[in-house]
Amino acid sequence: MNFDELLDAYRQGRADKDDLKRALLRETYIDAGMAKLDHRRAERTGCAEVVFCQGKTPEQVAEIMVRLAGHQPRVLGTRADPAHAEAAAARLEVDYDPVSRLLSHAREAVKPRGKVVVLSAGTSDLPVAEEAAKTAEFLGSRVLCHFDCGVAGLHRLFPVIEELRDARAVICVAGMEGALASVAGGLCPAPVIAVPTSVGYGASFGGLAALLAMLNSCAPGVCTVNIDNGFGAGYLAHRMNTLAG
Repeated sequence: MNFDELLDAYRQGRADKDDLKRALLRETYIDAGMAKLDHRRAERTGCAEVVFCQGKTPEQVAEIMVRLAGHQPRVLGTRADPAHAEAAAARLEVDYDPVSRLLSHAREAVKPRGKVVVLSAGTSDLPVAEEAAKTAEFLGSRVLCHFDCGVAGLHRLFPVIEELRDARAVICVAGMEGALASVAGGLCPAPVIAVPTSVGYGASFGGLAALLAMLNSCAPGVCTVNIDNGFGAGYLAHRMNTLAG
């Protein structure tokens, strides 16, 4: 039973206080041995727990996704590789996208709402941009993507500007010097989530140059997530989109 059903049973006299306490304590997480799964997170935060697949064995990822799928209709895994996808597919119905490296199970569809715009500076940033876009889409946001519109050819961004004006959140994914986020921050009213990528030559230091540039943006309203963290950007954009209405 979920929390509401437990409370209803208590109010109707079908469960006493001790029953309620035991049920609530028992249902706070799923103990899968190698992981304690927070299957109540959606009730607290509005978004279910997401599985970080990198570093886990294919069998662990499959077991975690099966356990979560027993309690919630939609399960998302990030940084998955083909072996993770193959192991999970042997036990439940999943979709795997090799570009974003997202692994998902969905028994129920969600109706997209609001508007999140994802911009990438270059085609090399596409895997991180796709991770951000598909994460927000999976969680229930309507997402529009525009790729390869970085500052080296700023005119490529001009046709997109009108779409930024009514977005509830804008994600900017860029490597090299990471300037795209500052440009977007000066053009649109929505919060801009800057995602530095590890794309670039030696002095980019694996994305550190873009990270520092985005953290030092002179455009107000720009917040920055970690290097290559498309998932974090997509999740945050969805939360902003949801809170906006």
